[in-house]
Amino acid sequence: MKTCGRCRPLLSLRHILAVSFLFGSSRHAPMVDAVYGEPSVMSIFGSKTLRRTCLAAAACCVPLSCLQIITTGDECLVERFGKYNRKLGPGWHLLLPLVESVSFQATTREQVLDVPPQQCYTLDNAPIRADAVVYLRLTSIEAARYQVEDVRNAIMNLCLTQLREEVGKLTLDESFSSRERINKELLKDLNGVANTWGVEITRVELQNMEPSTDILAAMELQMAAERKKRAAILRSEGERMTLINEAEGRAAAAVAAAEAQKTTTILKAQAEAERQRIEAEGLKVAITTVAEALASSYGDGHEGSVKDSVEGAIQFLGLLRYLETQGKFAASDGTKVLMLPSKNALPMTYGGLKFLLDEA
Repeated sequence: MKTCGRCRPLLSLRHILAVSFLFGSSRHAPMVDAVYGEPSVMSIFGSKTLRRTCLAAAACCVPLSCLQIITTGDECLVERFGKYNRKLGPGWHLLLPLVESVSFQATTREQVLDVPPQQCYTLDNAPIRADAVVYLRLTSIEAARYQVEDVRNAIMNLCLTQLREEVGKLTLDESFSSRERINKELLKDLNGVANTWGVEITRVELQNMEPSTDILAAMELQMAAERKKRAAILRSEGERMTLINEAEGRAAAAVAAAEAQKTTTILKAQAEAERQRIEAEGLKVAITTVAEALASSYGDGHEGSVKDSVEGAIQFLGLLRYLETQGKFAASDGTKVLMLPSKNALPMTYGGLKFLLDEA
């Protein structure tokens, strides 16, 4: 932070003394034009008048040479006889010539300090180049001038040192994902020291972190292998889910088929039972009807008319069923000979059925 040209005096004292000496010297008294032999301008007005005019001009220029102009956002320090005297803010100020001088001028606005890239080593000894940007503001121009020789160079070297230290605490993989952590640590460490120099660090941003070429190639191979691994895992997961879905589908289909077969069997059994019940009721009605018909044909005075009528009905219905079966048997294509069973082979009477039931 050097003295700005805007804060220099308008005219230096040595320039004013040189002009006054040139025009106010006695050897420049009345002069004659060397060519035409006529008096010069200086001879017309006289040497005393010209000397007085130069002295008046010099007297007017001396205050202008002591005038110090400082713009808004800047501050400067004034030293008197080489010792700090006061601080000047924005505006116009007068300095004592040869006694006071501006020793330091700086801006109070926020400034940007670009930290150059440097070689760092991570916790796992991986080389990496890192750089940063530091945003700072002067809070005390006196401390920035007298507490440190070059405040910008001091902050830059401090940032470089702390950046190497923070990168060295992390592994290579952690360094790429810990930018915010590094920024916070750098801001904390820099403010701890820079505050004594009258500087406030407002923000630290880590710009780039570039590993070496070999590490980049290894990282690319690692990323490719990781992608292949993820693809294989996703493929196997998809196949596993496919097999699970197919097995669950087959199990659900088998359960549904078993449930359907169970329902079918139950319905068939119920239908068969209903059929047999209806046939039994029909047979009962048929026997009752035939037995009543036979009983009416026997007459009321016939002994055992009820028993005989039931036997006759059973015999009649049995013969009828036998003939129906023989008719179906005769209608088949493979039938050649019809065998009529005897009375013992085919129970035609109630006594025969009772005999078979007793034998069973």
